[in-house]
Amino acid sequence: MTLFDSPAFENHEGVHSFFDEKTGLKAIIAVHSTARGPACGGCRMWPYASAEAALDDVLKLSWGMSYKNAVADLELGGGKAVIIGDSRTQKSPALFEAFGRMVDSLGGAYWTAEDVGISPADLASARRTTRYVAGLEGTPASSGDPSPTTAEGVFRGAMLVAKRLWNATDLSGVTVAVQGVGHVGGYLAEKLHAAGAKLVITDVNEATLKTVAEKTGATIVKPEEIFDVDAEIFAPCALGGAINETTLPRLKAKAIVGAANNQLASHEIGRRVFEQGLIYAPDYVVNGGGIINVAAEINALKASGAYDPKWVEGKLARLMITLDEVLQRSVGEKRPTHEIAGEIARARIAAARDARAAA
Repeated sequence: MTLFDSPAFENHEGVHSFFDEKTGLKAIIAVHSTARGPACGGCRMWPYASAEAALDDVLKLSWGMSYKNAVADLELGGGKAVIIGDSRTQKSPALFEAFGRMVDSLGGAYWTAEDVGISPADLASARRTTRYVAGLEGTPASSGDPSPTTAEGVFRGAMLVAKRLWNATDLSGVTVAVQGVGHVGGYLAEKLHAAGAKLVITDVNEATLKTVAEKTGATIVKPEEIFDVDAEIFAPCALGGAINETTLPRLKAKAIVGAANNQLASHEIGRRVFEQGLIYAPDYVVNGGGIINVAAEINALKASGAYDPKWVEGKLARLMITLDEVLQRSVGEKRPTHEIAGEIARARIAAARDARAAA
């Protein structure tokens, strides 16, 4: 199968592969769309089983960023980067400096930021060789770790869903199963706990699990058991594809609201979620807080100004209005939420492309 035949290709503008012999860096940067502005999306470091698996992941993540940025009404397109490697053992400042040079070679078509396996310190190394990095610390423009803002958006989404399901103003008596309690999932667990939810959590990192459980009183289960938990809300906050043919029939939840990207294994699975009667908060809508945070930093960097938390709050509040619209239309039109959210994103991208062509 060629790149253009891949089901994940989705008409990408550019897909770039890089290798640096000195550091061993193997990276792929995918630019899906620059219709609304420069492509922006985080860099993920993961020990993929093959280059093909890495390519499939970066393509799906990249077009997901186009949709996420459009739904959040940001002047950004969609892109993503993946580094093939183990973030626990194969990192070095030199590797991220090499990655920065690769980002810089695209001439501003892509801005990178933090994702799975990447820290602000890694980004600081990349920043030494390119200006197209966001999510940094120590400057007036810095937005810092986007994880708390991502978690805030997911939390607000969960509250919105709870209001629709039970007319609830908090989560007292609601059990939430959280799959993955790393950066975003950990912050989300704390917010859910503060709102009264009972938590059941899992993660592959036992130390992280213990820390989050101590803070929130959560019950710990094995990763393969999280889909069988008797919970009202399932919150996938790990890697993509959590909702698939095998796991969907096991879910007892009434809603899916999580931080992970590409939660649905396929569009057909999304339709089956709808037919099963679950409310699904589309991932690229509900988890858009982080990229809003990053966009605020990019705005500040371009203007040589300072990070504006009020702008971030305004965009986050507007995003929740969009989520409510998606949920309402799903009920009225009797269609899956992911289809409606996709239509909104594609329409905004097409409008920007047409406006640029007419200019």
